Amino acid sequence: MDPAVWSQFIRENWLVIVIALVILFAVINLVKTMLKWAIVIVIVAGLFIYSGVTMEQIGDAVNKVADSTVSTLKSEAQEVMLSEAKEAKYTSGGDGTFTITTPNLEVKGTAGEDKVDVTFRGVSLGKWSITDTTKTFIEEARKNGN
Repeated sequence: MDPAVWSQFIRENWLVIVIALVILFAVINLVKTMLKWAIVIVIVAGLFIYSGVTMEQIGDAVNKVADSTVSTLKSEAQEVMLSEAKEAKYTSGGDGTFTITTPNLEVKGTAGEDKVDVTFRGVSLGKWSITDTTKTFIEEARKNGN
């Protein structure tokens, strides 16, 4: 994904790219069905394949972005856990399950287990192992007794 490689590719294949763009605009303006989007995807995929970018490279790039986003959300959620622990509301189910809610977080788990489900601003961040941060958060919410 080196910019120099892309620049060289564009200089060498500008005519193919222009033709593909003209076809794309014609398809988008003339075809009014789901077929339109299938044709657009085929044209874009064809350009990527023609440029030498493999689906594996595209997948790797998408995975890197997704991992980075989840990592950022997790660290932000941990910071919010610490800052909102005082206002956390602890709700205990009769079967050992619990739910802790704050304005931005929801943590669900079962007493004695080492994992909890974390939802941050409506986005599920999956199951987290209980770390010092989550343990402190759970204990602080219990103390609040809300």
